[in-house]
Amino acid sequence: MSPESGVQSPGATTLHAFRAIDINGAERALAEYRGKTVLVVNVASACGYTPQYAGLEALHRKYKDRGFVVLAFPCNQFGAQEAGSEAEIAEFCRTKFDITFPLFAKVDVNGDGAHPLFQWLKSEKKGVFGTASIKWNFTKFLVGPDGHVIKRYGSGDTPEAIEKDLFPSAE
Repeated sequence: MSPESGVQSPGATTLHAFRAIDINGAERALAEYRGKTVLVVNVASACGYTPQYAGLEALHRKYKDRGFVVLAFPCNQFGAQEAGSEAEIAEFCRTKFDITFPLFAKVDVNGDGAHPLFQWLKSEKKGVFGTASIKWNFTKFLVGPDGHVIKRYGSGDTPEAIEKDLFPSAE
């Protein structure tokens, strides 16, 4: 998929303006997640952080009825830790972690070929030292129901540790 095909409209300002190819090859409008709290994650099957799939799935199951969803985007840019095909990735996620949240086709998250969604996410929330680049697998972006990025988390931030941010209490 060319980078241009990932964006529905130029000058996108929310998650809902993007499109992406799912793990089965179907194009999906991310507008279908309007009104939901979304955690976008770049994932890999052979990474030290791969066990986070279990925590991501637990969050998804616990909060899906409250309008929460995890969107996982496999990426092979970090140590070639996602070398398999989409079919192999889907099978791995199903058999090893019983994943029920949406999986998408492999994307690049850095560089000239980065998927437009990740270009936008990185521009909205910089990393810990003010850099845009994603440093490793399992970087997470929390997006509110309005489609705006709320927070960015590094690879070491576990799903359990970020659970408190999913539905902040009204102050």
